[in-house]
Amino acid sequence: MTEKNSPGPADDNSAGPRLSKTDTAPVRPEAIKAIPVRHPGRWVSGLLVIALLVLLGMAFADAQVEWGDIPEYLFNDRIMKGVGNTLLITVLSMVIGVLLGVLLAVMKLSKNPVTSVFANLYIWLFRGTPVLLQLLLWYNLALIFPILNLGPFYKNEMTEFMTPFMAALLGLALNEAAYMAEIVRGGVQSVDEGQTEAAHALGMSPGRTMRRVILPQAMRVIVPPTGNEFINMLKTSSLASVITFAEVTYVGRQISATELNVMEMLFVAAIWYLFLTSVFSVIQFYIERHYAKGSVRNLPPTPWQKVRAALSRGPRLAGTRETS
Repeated sequence: MTEKNSPGPADDNSAGPRLSKTDTAPVRPEAIKAIPVRHPGRWVSGLLVIALLVLLGMAFADAQVEWGDIPEYLFNDRIMKGVGNTLLITVLSMVIGVLLGVLLAVMKLSKNPVTSVFANLYIWLFRGTPVLLQLLLWYNLALIFPILNLGPFYKNEMTEFMTPFMAALLGLALNEAAYMAEIVRGGVQSVDEGQTEAAHALGMSPGRTMRRVILPQAMRVIVPPTGNEFINMLKTSSLASVITFAEVTYVGRQISATELNVMEMLFVAAIWYLFLTSVFSVIQFYIERHYAKGSVRNLPPTPWQKVRAALSRGPRLAGTRETS
């Protein structure tokens, strides 16, 4: 038989130092050194964009453009009147389009087959034909209806009634109503049916349920595409220049015809469109932020809040984490 060797004092010492019962300090692991992740693709894409901008700058530097004419005509009286007409036709067309679109959406969702079929035919007709074609049809309506006869309510020559402003308003507003009807319909159908059932259980009529329960909740879905439609309407209004409506594009073309500065006036019109769309985009952001209060936990930061947060944090390496 072999005898097992029991550990002696020498073996105990070879195991290394032992912690005493009173030594409770934890062993801290070695700190992990974070290495920033490198993104060479970002540098390459950034350099390509800078090179493209340099090439565009060189091209515009050699362009035969009278740059001094742009600030000279930017606030010209005729241009400012055209900007005012652009805003007027945009706002009026959107107001009529939204109101008529809500009505069409309700008709399409109605259980009445007559109103539902009418709404579907309207949407099919106005969404299926180009806006420019509709503007031309309204403007030339006097060719087939010389007299506008509405019975005892109104009777006049069509040329007196169908002015460029009226043709532009009807063409833009009625076309927009078809798109708004689909936007409103999608928003209404996004609300749970239990909301309607609960409202009916409380004795609310269908119309009151739509006004007080369904539409307020559907606004969260309706507002973003409606804002996009407004900005799109602002730019689509330039098509009214074809029927001689004096919006900013038409006025710019009229000035360029006499002053022979076509590109300069197009740049002036482009600057005004960019300015107006930027202003309305900011307004749209705050409206969407307002209606998002009940659906998100944290509201999206405003542009000013983003700037302040970036300045307060300062630059940090990617892949690192703040420590207290």
